[in-house]
Amino acid sequence: MIVGIFYFLKLPNHLKVSKIFWFPFLILVFTVIYENMGGYLKYNFEFNKLVNAALGNEENPTYNVWLFNIGYYQIGTILYLFLIKNWLVPSKKKYINWLVFVFIVLVIAIQLLGIEPIYTSQPIIFAIGANMILVGSGLYFIGLITEDNYLNSNPFKLLSFWQMTFILFTYSLTYINSVALLYLWNINKELAISLMQINRVLGVINLSLLVLWVASPKLTNIFETEPYYHGSI
Repeated sequence: MIVGIFYFLKLPNHLKVSKIFWFPFLILVFTVIYENMGGYLKYNFEFNKLVNAALGNEENPTYNVWLFNIGYYQIGTILYLFLIKNWLVPSKKKYINWLVFVFIVLVIAIQLLGIEPIYTSQPIIFAIGANMILVGSGLYFIGLITEDNYLNSNPFKLLSFWQMTFILFTYSLTYINSVALLYLWNINKELAISLMQINRVLGVINLSLLVLWVASPKLTNIFETEPYYHGSI
């Protein structure tokens, strides 16, 4: 985040207001804040206990799962869907709007019906969000191989290609692990911990790519301008 802030402040004003730069920066800052907040909740037991009690969780007052459910599984999914929308061909962007709308409705319904309380593991919500991210990834790669603007570009020099590739890896490789985490934790804790390392490694790579988005105006010799972005990189 520190590196991202440094490069964001160095952006020209007309690029700071461009969604292709401030949106990745927003996701970077948001992720760092809730990840560190998760660690703080394990330190400030009393505050975490109060939040859990307010949410109806008095059985496991030390759990900070509620924060990651909100930050990663719910808000994070919506943010990454909108990030993917930035790189889609104009005719495909409307599908992301529908995915976000359906996801929000389903999350609210699942919470209100008590199917997956906010303070416990939420494999159903994660599965829905992950599938929507994979659908968005599919829309991007379809455009990559069918649209002239993309066909005339070198995909290996498109930052969107690398970001989408690792988003795809993240949500496909960690899909089963995240959905079955509680089960794995109960039958083989060492295996569950080992698989969680995949999430951490891919998470760091995705954050690094977000930093590269903010720094990309300084890296014009490495990356090409995105086909559907009409500003300057």
